[in-house]
Amino acid sequence: MAAYALEWLNLLVRWLHVITGIAWIGASFYFVWLDNHLEAPSKASDIERDVSGELWAVHGGGFYHAEKFRARPPAIPDRLHWFKWEAYWTWLSGFALLIIVYYVGADIHLIDRSVADISRSAAIAIGLSCIAIGWVVYDVLCKSLLARNNNALSLVLFALLCGTAWGLTQVFGGRGAYIHFGAMLGTIMVANVAMVIMPSQRAMVRAAEQGKVPDPRYGIAGKQRSVHNTYFTLPVLFVMMSSHYAFTFGHRYNWALLIALSLAGALIRVWFVDRHKGKQSALTLIAAAALILLVFWTGIPTTQIATKTTASDYTRVQAIIAQRCAVCHAASPVQPGIAAAPKGVIFESEAQIRSQAILIAQQSAITRVMPPGNLTQMTEDERALIARWAASAQAR
Repeated sequence: MAAYALEWLNLLVRWLHVITGIAWIGASFYFVWLDNHLEAPSKASDIERDVSGELWAVHGGGFYHAEKFRARPPAIPDRLHWFKWEAYWTWLSGFALLIIVYYVGADIHLIDRSVADISRSAAIAIGLSCIAIGWVVYDVLCKSLLARNNNALSLVLFALLCGTAWGLTQVFGGRGAYIHFGAMLGTIMVANVAMVIMPSQRAMVRAAEQGKVPDPRYGIAGKQRSVHNTYFTLPVLFVMMSSHYAFTFGHRYNWALLIALSLAGALIRVWFVDRHKGKQSALTLIAAAALILLVFWTGIPTTQIATKTTASDYTRVQAIIAQRCAVCHAASPVQPGIAAAPKGVIFESEAQIRSQAILIAQQSAITRVMPPGNLTQMTEDERALIARWAASAQAR
């Protein structure tokens, strides 16, 4: 009953996370697009009102006219819309999911004893520390003299992210490492909103209400963090999806794939932002495509699987699956914390096992992500036997 309730909680919180995430990303992408499409005001009266840019748009059966003021509007309206709760609720729901899936289920989804034999409490402490320290280091760098040179800051941040990706995969199983990398970036993004962007906007509103010209440093700081957030978005989205693709987090060089795909996502976003500004250079898009092709190339398994098997191999494979896999992949799982067979995949009959032969081999022998954290202690000989049997079954 507890496992079933946890599954429902997982579903409802994940649904909330997706809904609020769409709202946050949609608003963020729209304002980046809007800012990069503003045109100089066409009327002298608008220039006198200190309008720095305007944009006309048509959508949903109506016309819209947006204006951006250089410093402050003539008056602050009674109702001023702020964009913050989308970000806050995305992080709150995401952190709740981290607890539900990866901390409550640490032995299944976070810890891999073949990577590092650590306790549940140590794993959780390391994960939380990584998320918190990531924000502190990032914030210090953004406030340092290094931030005066965007290229230098970007290189240092990239180097630190590479080191973090590698370090996490030396402590956690691939899936846990990936999600903590994404959680760290997501925390940086929402902390940018809460700690820098919102305080800067409040200061600008206070100055405008007092009839003063806002201090330009607030706008500069808010703009810098907003730009960083837009480039972090696609890497975070990749991490959110990666748990469905074991060939990424289960790869021998999973940390390198994480870096390459995250960088590709950031470059794709750079290309879109440049396109907003009217720049037609495809260099960033080409670089992103090259990174993705490199990922595909390095992701091809190099292990050659022998296809010669004996008549008794299936009987042995069936026994292995019953002992190592069917504790979860059953109509009524017996593994604590598992309420239903993952993805509805069940290994209780010969037909079910044979129909999933290639998938079983991929998950247990190629990516080696199953059993999760090797909870049921599948041996190397057992993995090799499954691989031979699956290749033989495919050949027939």
